[in-house]
Amino acid sequence: MRCRAQAPFFDLSPFFPGSAIRPEQIKDYPFRATAMTTHPSFRLAAFCLVALSALSGCATNPVTGRPDLVLQSESGEINRAKEVHPMLLQQFGGPYQDARLQEYVNEVGQRAAKVSHRPELQYTFTVLDSQDINAFTTGGGFVYITRGIMSFLNSEAELSAVLGHEIGHVTARHPVRQQSQSTLANIGAAAVGVFTGSGDLAGLANYAGAAIIRGYGRDQELEADRLGAEYLARVGMDPNHMIDVVRLLKNQELFEIQRAREEKRDPRVYHGVFSTHPDNDQRLSEVVKAAEKLHDDQAKTDSGRERYLAAIQGMPFGTSRSQGVLKGNRFYHADLGFTLAFPTGWTVENQSDRIVAISPGKDSVLQMQTQAPPPNTGPREFLSRLLARGSGGQGEALEVNGLQAHTALVRATKTPFGMGPARYTVIYYNNLAYIFAGASKASSGAPSADPLFNSTISTFRRLKQNEFAVAEPYKIKTITASANTRMADLAKTSPIQKYPLETLRLLNDLYPDKEPKPGQVIKIIQ
Repeated sequence: MRCRAQAPFFDLSPFFPGSAIRPEQIKDYPFRATAMTTHPSFRLAAFCLVALSALSGCATNPVTGRPDLVLQSESGEINRAKEVHPMLLQQFGGPYQDARLQEYVNEVGQRAAKVSHRPELQYTFTVLDSQDINAFTTGGGFVYITRGIMSFLNSEAELSAVLGHEIGHVTARHPVRQQSQSTLANIGAAAVGVFTGSGDLAGLANYAGAAIIRGYGRDQELEADRLGAEYLARVGMDPNHMIDVVRLLKNQELFEIQRAREEKRDPRVYHGVFSTHPDNDQRLSEVVKAAEKLHDDQAKTDSGRERYLAAIQGMPFGTSRSQGVLKGNRFYHADLGFTLAFPTGWTVENQSDRIVAISPGKDSVLQMQTQAPPPNTGPREFLSRLLARGSGGQGEALEVNGLQAHTALVRATKTPFGMGPARYTVIYYNNLAYIFAGASKASSGAPSADPLFNSTISTFRRLKQNEFAVAEPYKIKTITASANTRMADLAKTSPIQKYPLETLRLLNDLYPDKEPKPGQVIKIIQ
């Protein structure tokens, strides 16, 4: 989570949005909105602002040279992409704060863009500070890639393949074409509201419809693969690296589906054709083979494995320092200088704007958000304004580890489980209000987990000096394998808490049971 210091005053809905989070979603997986950044509905929210406002007629497609019936000019496409850019950065937690890595990704992307079908377009490549496995474009030259997907790539060629795939969407004007086809449908708003809880995003969804919710579709995704492979060949790299990317992402998806089934939740997988067809897909093989004709074996470059692994050395794995890290059941936030402990066995989700903790039975939920309080307003006044629309409440002043706080039990308000009681607590620390909201299923009078809510809140405190090192995120490190290196041995000493062996193999494209070769540089997590 990050501080939302400029956010407006909260009402009850940001914590318990009745239309955004339903009880059946809690049953399936705690707060399905946690997968917001990879769910197709969020892609809709991102693309919707790029959609058209006026018919511009037929335009020539830069890739095919044939006329396209689109509802947006190129200048309109660029302007809309610029408008949506700040919103995307906010939703994904901002750009990753490493100028060296941003510059490296930009250089790789610009090389592919210069040999594309729209070389005159100004391209912007951004690494998002997100652990989600994703890459996408809003058109107009704006391409985004997350830290999460970069963790699983193993060479510059694979990075070029992912960026080239998204550049292919840009050059073929897939966002504009898709929006043009679906604008009149105008049925996307409800889906965005359900999965993001954002009225603003739901309103923006009126620009587009069902086609974008379902993604680009197989043909357009395959066209983006064809173009990405072509751009790989034009920069001197083997277009077969496109198949390498498909294989490693397919393996990651298969494992994520298996893991999600065991954890009784929805899987979070990468969008597009990478997640829908195997690496031996005949159509993909054909488009890659066609691109090989453009590949000069005499002028080809290496895959850039060492360059890439050096570039991501030290990159956080999971959440970053500015987002806070969960180690065991204790959450640390070095930038904000606090820590708190959640009940053992609870599932904790570190979202971009809040922390959400779900009980093992998915029958209780506790959330925490931050806001900058108004001047000269104490915790009691702040909480009173927050609960102005609540029904009844028992409030009392608190001191939580030397910090001013106020708590109240609201008898009836909207929760993820319907109308019921909820516990609200506000703690003041370092010019921020930390706002807790907790509710339980089928409760009357007070949430059944109210004692646990209160005990969790009571663990909130300042970080001690010796805890700042613990608050650092896990990071990617590279080592050189010897003849005796075995992935199972590395997994035994890995800080990865769940599925360390499978994760390390996926990170190194050794899944499901391969071992590194002597002298091979591989990634570990420290």
